[in-house]
Formats: sequence, structure tokens, C-alpha cells
Amino acid sequence: MKTEYVRIYKSVHTWVGIFSGMVLFIAFYAGALSIFKEPLNRWAAPPTQARHLTPLADTQGLITQTLASNPSAAKGFVVYLDDAEHIPARMAWRVRGPGDREDNASAPITHVTDLDPQGNAQVESFQGNRLGSFIDHLHRVVGLPFDNDMSRWVMGVFATLYAMALISGVVILLPSLAKDLFALRIGKNLKRMLIDAHNVVGVVSLPFHIVIAVTAVVFAYNDPIYKIQDWSIHAGAKPTNGPRERVATNAAISRDPAQMMSPQALVDKVKAFSPSFEPSFLQYRRVVDAGAEVRVWGKDAAAIMPRPRGGFVSLDPYTGKITGSDRMPGKQDGPALIIHSLFALHMGAFGGVAVQWMYFLLGLAGAWLFYSGNLLWLESRRVKPVRGAPGIDAPVLQKRHVQIMANASVGVSLGCVCGLSLSIVAAKWLPGQVQNMGAAHQWVYYGMFFAALGWTFWRGAARAAMHLLCLAAAFTLAIPATSLLACLLPGLGIWAHGSAASLSVDAVGLVGGLGFAWLALVTRQRIYFGPSDSIWSVKPRVCAARV
Repeated sequence: MKTEYVRIYKSVHTWVGIFSGMVLFIAFYAGALSIFKEPLNRWAAPPTQARHLTPLADTQGLITQTLASNPSAAKGFVVYLDDAEHIPARMAWRVRGPGDREDNASAPITHVTDLDPQGNAQVESFQGNRLGSFIDHLHRVVGLPFDNDMSRWVMGVFATLYAMALISGVVILLPSLAKDLFALRIGKNLKRMLIDAHNVVGVVSLPFHIVIAVTAVVFAYNDPIYKIQDWSIHAGAKPTNGPRERVATNAAISRDPAQMMSPQALVDKVKAFSPSFEPSFLQYRRVVDAGAEVRVWGKDAAAIMPRPRGGFVSLDPYTGKITGSDRMPGKQDGPALIIHSLFALHMGAFGGVAVQWMYFLLGLAGAWLFYSGNLLWLESRRVKPVRGAPGIDAPVLQKRHVQIMANASVGVSLGCVCGLSLSIVAAKWLPGQVQNMGAAHQWVYYGMFFAALGWTFWRGAARAAMHLLCLAAAFTLAIPATSLLACLLPGLGIWAHGSAASLSVDAVGLVGGLGFAWLALVTRQRIYFGPSDSIWSVKPRVCAARV
């Protein structure tokens, strides 16, 4: 390949990476955490007083009583089959707000109900646990505060730039691939070592990054893609005889929820249809209408699942007849299997816990990849003192645009890390103090994020990096410390769960906190005792370079 072409691709890789790297750091770091969204929700879920789930055999009576006293719940409610920390009751539903999707099974619930010892349905309002959904929101919209179409389109732009950076990066490395692929030259030349590490991580994880980049673009623009497909292939024709059309056609028909099959009977129907499918909850929709439907959600470890919580099979809740299985793991048709494979590859919804840990580590490695790319840009623009000039031993004031880029890189990256760790800790300290935990997570995260960014621009990248790494270590270690305090001082009003899922969050927090503490010590050594002709030195600067 001609040197001129390599130089062009290197320029593309550099500037596309610089433009999108900080945003992609947020997406990958939050995405790595969101792989374990369920354990995080279980760790953060507040315990309920005198918590006793209604036996599944008595759930049909619970449904009938609840719908009689709360008719609005008939539009949609959930019956949980599992018993875990984050399951607040046997039956739950939400009051939808403007613009809420009717089929959104992951939307936060607002009301829960169980049978009391006398057999009466007790309905309570429920604030819910927003931690996992908030982290997932940051991942899906690259750190933007609003989860809407515009934010997703912005995410799609950065995903496209991400794909360009991948392609150009491979082209740059091709001429020296055999020589440089696994070369990690450790020594005094930190820039050379950083380039080697950047290349190794990028090439080894390239298949993962290609999948993430392609699927992220598809997810960002799926609605416009579907509209174009509808216009170009189906000529705008709409499906007929669907649930909504059946409801409109039979508007006068009304069904009695007391005549529905019991949840246990519906689960038995599904197990007979697919023995390897493990149901986790039932999502009922419009149960008093002619188009009543129940979606039995669950997982199948041997099949491809469209998302981490699995897939579903649709049934008529009154007859038990299966009305749709194209989203059921192991029962998809060809087109559905292709689409679900894309979802599964992006979300790590296959292969069980081993693949989840692999995706977690690849996500963290991806975040480091973008951060190291910014470091390489800064190192390549380091201003060194002129040999033989007066003040040769004095530190050099780096160029203004290099200082700004260093401040932004440190502030955005470590602001994200500190903000997420603090948000996780806040999930146990703020319930009971605030009315809306979803808004509280946003205030905590964005408050910490912008405070870190401001501190970095005020104190400079070198000092702020050490300070923010210490803060990241403290906030991350506060995750297991909070659980420990809950055990030692139960009067504080916080809690700790003893399940393996919850304890794993504490364990990862301990390891992560110690890791950030080690990075803080290394950074301190670098800024006080490292080379003075660097943006990462805090020694007094007396020899300035032009901007």
C-alpha cells in the first residue's frame, strides 16, 4: 500500500477517533456495567417489610380482585414467577404517561399487589428501582440526558464514526501487521508501549467492535429503516386482523378476567410447547378486550435470545392457545432469527454467564481503547525543549489546544466513572429521601460529571486526573462499604442482600475500587516524578511554547 494512502487513513483514524472517542468511552463504560443490569437491580432493590409473595396457585384470585378494584390495570399488568430481591410483589402494573409504549415490558412499575393473610388484595404504590435502567439509558444514548429519537440518531452518528475509525485503524496497521500485532515493547518509551497496547487491544477485539458498531447503527435508525422498508417493499400496506384490528372489530365484546386460565396453567402450556424454555414473568395486555393477550417471558440457555431478559411467546389468556412464537428463543423463523441474532450479539444475550463476563471485559477494554487513543494524540503533540537552549531542564508549557484536549479527555472519562459509581451508591442511600429515584440518579450522575469536568479545566489535566482517580476509588469502594455498613449498623436505613448476584456487585466494586486506587498512585508518581516536558507534569513551567 502506498505511503500516501496510509497517511490519509491515519489522518481519518486520528480525527474521527478524537471527535468521537470521549462519547464512545461513556457508551462502552456504561454498556459494560449494563451487561449485569439484573445483579445491579438486585443489589439496589430496597427490601419490603413482611414480604411474602402470593403463592402462584392463588395468583388467579389476586388478579381477579385487583382488576375489580383497579380497572385501569386491565390495560396491562405483570405477574412475576421468580422470587428475588428486585421482585416487589406477585403482581404489578404501571400507570402509563404520555408517549409511553404499550408493549414496553421493561418500563418502571408504579403499583404492586399481593394477598394479605386474610386473602384480600393489598394494593400499594411503588417507586421502584431505576438503577439498571438509568445505566442502560446512558449506554444507549451515549451519555445524553434525554432518551428520545433525536438522542438515538446522535448515537447513530457516533456509531458511524466509530465504524470509520475501526476501518481506518485496520488499514493503518496492515503494512506492519505481522511485526506489530503482538509486539508489546515495554520500556522507557511510553508512547511506543501505548501504541503497541492500543494496537493489540484493537485488533484482538476487532470482531466484537465490528458487531457493536454495525448493530448500533441499525438500532439507532431502525424506525426510519422500517418506514423506508414499509414504503418501498410493502407499499405502505398495513397488516390486517392484528390484535388492534380485532379489538376495533369486536369493540362491543368484553371478557371477564375471572374466566382466564390461571398463570400456572399458562406456564404449563408453554413448558409443553418448549420444554427447555424457563419462564420468568407473564405480561398481560388488554385482558377485558377481544384481543386479550399474555406474553410469557423467559430464557432458553440453548437458544439465541433477542435481549438479556430473554424472549416471549404470546397466548390467549382465556384459551391458552399460542398466538405467536416468533420472539420465543428456539422457535423463531428465519427472518426473526437473523434480527434476534443481531440483538444477541450486541447485548451478549447468549452463552450464559461466561459470555456476559467476556462482554463486560471487552466493554471495559473498549473504553480504554478510546481513552488511550486520546492519550496517543496528546503524546504525539508534546512540545519538548530545544536542545542547547537556555532552560533546557525547565518544564515546557504545552500548547493551548493540547491542554484543552487533555482536560476534556480526563474530565469526561473520569467524570463518567465517578458519576456512575456515585449513582450506584446513591441507589441505597437516597430511597426514602427523594420522591423520584429516576430523577435522583440523573441529578447525581450529571452533577458529578459536570463537577469533574469543571474541576479538570480549573486545576489542569494532571492534577485533576490524580484527584478524580482518588474520588473514583472512594466512590467505587463505597459500593461494598455500603453493604458492609448495612450489616454492621442496620439502624442507618440502608440494606444488604445475601444472594450471589448482590454479593458479586460488592466484589466487583471492591476490585474496581482497588484498581482505581492503584491508578491514582501510578498517576501521582507520573505527574510529580515523570518527564517534565509533558502535559502530565505539575512541575513549575518557565519555558512556554506557542499555541
